[in-house]
Amino acid sequence: MNFLNFFFHLFILFPVMYTLENSCQNSWCSENNILIRFPFLLEAEGDQEYPYCGYPGFELSCTNDSRTILTLPYSEVFYVREIDYLRQYIQVYDPHHCLPNRLLSLNLSGSPFVTRFLTNYTLLSCSTPNIGSQFIPVDCLSNSTHFVSVIPSLSFTNSLPESCFIVRNLSVPSDSSYQDFFLNNQISEDFELTWSSPNCRYCELQDDMCGFESRNSDQVRCFSNQQTNHQTGHSKDDLLISRIIILCVGGTALLCAIGTGCLACYSRGRTISDEPAININITRMGVGLDESTIESFEKIVLGESRRLPGVEHNDGTGCCPICLSEYNSKDIIRCIPECRHCFHAHCIDEWLRINTTCPICRNSPSPHFP
Repeated sequence: MNFLNFFFHLFILFPVMYTLENSCQNSWCSENNILIRFPFLLEAEGDQEYPYCGYPGFELSCTNDSRTILTLPYSEVFYVREIDYLRQYIQVYDPHHCLPNRLLSLNLSGSPFVTRFLTNYTLLSCSTPNIGSQFIPVDCLSNSTHFVSVIPSLSFTNSLPESCFIVRNLSVPSDSSYQDFFLNNQISEDFELTWSSPNCRYCELQDDMCGFESRNSDQVRCFSNQQTNHQTGHSKDDLLISRIIILCVGGTALLCAIGTGCLACYSRGRTISDEPAININITRMGVGLDESTIESFEKIVLGESRRLPGVEHNDGTGCCPICLSEYNSKDIIRCIPECRHCFHAHCIDEWLRINTTCPICRNSPSPHFP
């Protein structure tokens, strides 16, 4: 049994586990879309099969129209515009194209992301439009009676037009490459989030892949393309072919091991008894004992010790000379009275129906037969 376990772990379990360990794949919501790889992971893939292919909190998903979305714990969803793995930032935008409204309730707690830069603005509501060139309208928050606009807080003075009042101050994430979050009197739809953990910048600089050290580890390391296919661009067909080859080789080895084990068990059963092996053909046609004579022979039920009557095989390790199976407790045994040789009841009954002699000593168990 230990022999079979060794082959199972060596040729079946180990290759399958190795394949799973190295089966992380690049993902896209659609062709030529945003590349998704570690630390990011598509939720549908991570939940079902390979959760270790992404870092906690970096789950992305796809819309029905193949857009990539990021769901923040307390701020609902944002669409993803770009992911920069070297600089470690993700550029997102509001799917409803009203980013100021989303920023009013932006909450990044519970996520691994932080804003890169913050610029302070003041949000105003006025009863008339076009109150000044420094006021930038926010059309998506305005209606026919209230016109919402923003102004950089540094440019804001305490004097307000009579038709306006302050809604609130707003801290806006912005990119350092912008002179201002607002360009050409229009509000940018995008803003950037960054992360510090996991830090994969070194791997990206080396043109290597970043990932967990192992399936059960929370430490990350770099993987070269020659070392492993972890998060590489290998197709799923290549992975499937590799699995088939591994399973075929392992399966063949396992079948050989099973055959060897069965042969060993059979040889052990043949040598348990000191008597020479008996070549029995219980299907041979002939005239044996009648049922009443057979039933007159003693039947016993083996106890836990599995000891048989008589001096032979009384150590509890014997086997039936007819079927070569070991005796077990509660087996029903029938013994021939003249020679005291014992067998499984169903085995010796079939034998005596077509034979008139004991299968071991060849003596007749009935005086009616020579």
